[in-house]
Amino acid sequence: MERLIFHIDVNSAFLSWEAVRRVKNGEPDLRLIPSAIGGDPEKRTGIILAKSIPAKDFGVKTGEPLGLALRKCPHLYIAKPDFSLYVKNSEDFIRICREYTPTAEQFSIDECFLDMTGMERIYPDPIAAAHEIKDRIRTELGFTVNVGIGPNKLLAKMASDFEKPDKVHTLFRSEIQEKMWSLPVSELFGVGSSTAEKLRRRYIMTIGELANTDVGLIRSILGNKAGSQLHGYANGIDDSPVAEVPEEAKGYSNSTTTAEDITSMYTARNILLALVDSTSARMRRDGKKALCISVTMRDTQFRNKSHQRKLDDPTDITTEIFAVAVDLFIEMWDEETPLRLLGVALTDLTDNYAEQLSFFDRGDSQKEKERKVDKTVDDIRSRFGAASITRGAIFGKTENIAKKHKAQMDNEN
Repeated sequence: MERLIFHIDVNSAFLSWEAVRRVKNGEPDLRLIPSAIGGDPEKRTGIILAKSIPAKDFGVKTGEPLGLALRKCPHLYIAKPDFSLYVKNSEDFIRICREYTPTAEQFSIDECFLDMTGMERIYPDPIAAAHEIKDRIRTELGFTVNVGIGPNKLLAKMASDFEKPDKVHTLFRSEIQEKMWSLPVSELFGVGSSTAEKLRRRYIMTIGELANTDVGLIRSILGNKAGSQLHGYANGIDDSPVAEVPEEAKGYSNSTTTAEDITSMYTARNILLALVDSTSARMRRDGKKALCISVTMRDTQFRNKSHQRKLDDPTDITTEIFAVAVDLFIEMWDEETPLRLLGVALTDLTDNYAEQLSFFDRGDSQKEKERKVDKTVDDIRSRFGAASITRGAIFGKTENIAKKHKAQMDNEN
């Protein structure tokens, strides 16, 4: 039996989720005007995390510096990121998707795979089922998604990237030549900008040309592993399973897949701070602390790497978790390989834990100050909304946080 896989992707997730919140409050819909989610519009710093279709018409690109986007579109409306809002919408989106199959894999904060194989008695028409999911999300949650349908994860994901927004597309094996082979090679899942340039230099311009080039030549250009994988992808080959993830995980985690490459430590640290901020806040809300912190990254060749560290004492303090997360990230990244995904996980949880305090531990007073900061931030967000305060405004540059806590840990060791 051939598999049947859905890939569901939120259209311009961060901007859509912010727009839905504002529409509920009677404010204009950001999706209908040139707008974006980014850094500080007054300082013109940060990068574009998401953009509206009208902003795209001005040439605004996800991942580009905010200052450059404002030069392209001077009247671009900028909304600051709110990762707590994104987590809440992501949970609601995944909840609906899980109702349609027992095997669902959350691929990132705004996309998931559903294995619909064997569900034909319940959903005899897969295209109708995809439309039902898409329309339910739009009606119940207020934002739109694209649904891609295919016999594997690769083709389903490629299909969901076709015309947007609010669409259902198929990419079955019989449709590969017509729908996929004519696309530029840069649009193949797993092909980053440097890989596309290497292929173009050998006059391999389209996915079809890659698919029909001798695999040995592709390996000589890209290396054995990447060459074999991407040649297989170009021919629609992908046997990876949809990895079912339990709803109730024994920990707290968050990850984000970026539309553009992460190429600077500054950008990576700010993304890590946002991930740690939202994850630790959820953990504190449930009265938990973590003894293990892990960081995951995925590069543009879709190679995953993760490091974890066991702590001597459990913690729920954002700055402590962030300092360890940055340290783990620095251990893994060479500051050259472009990245597409970052994730943070807090595990080995405990709640009724009595910290061993010492009159001679100079860090205790500092820990208490940081707990008070966390409590203040959590209280403000609870009363006035997740967007009412950001960590950057409190802590300043992320480099300083990491340096301060690394020095503190070194002294304690």
